[in-house]
Amino acid sequence: MSLEVTGKLLLKYDTQQVTEKFKKREFVLELAEEINGNIYTNYAKMQLVQNKCEIIDKFNAGDNVKVSFNIKGTKYEKDGKVNYFSNLDAWRVESASGAPAANNSQPAPSYNSNTNNTNNYSQQSAAPSPEAVDDLPF
Repeated sequence: MSLEVTGKLLLKYDTQQVTEKFKKREFVLELAEEINGNIYTNYAKMQLVQNKCEIIDKFNAGDNVKVSFNIKGTKYEKDGKVNYFSNLDAWRVESASGAPAANNSQPAPSYNSNTNNTNNYSQQSAAPSPEAVDDLPF
């Protein structure tokens, strides 16, 4: 499942060589959502992996960016205890300079069928489903 989010780039971390064959680079987006006239700010820590680590280089803190990402989850067991963790794995970062600043914008509409979701910015799909755009009467 591919998702998109638009926000302000807050921080970029250095690339970390986790193992001999795996590297990652984390960054933080500031996301703003207006609900009933109040603006709520959230922060999403995302990561780029392997050959994608450099795609954030051309952006600076404060830039508005659109990030395409996948949610990855892992089950971890140690000493009889089970833990779970999730990563937001970015695979594309592009300028959102044509979009208004995250603090002044309305959340992007959700194109999925979950209409009770209050976090539309995190559930926006890359494109509307064919059912959503089919306006034929039959």
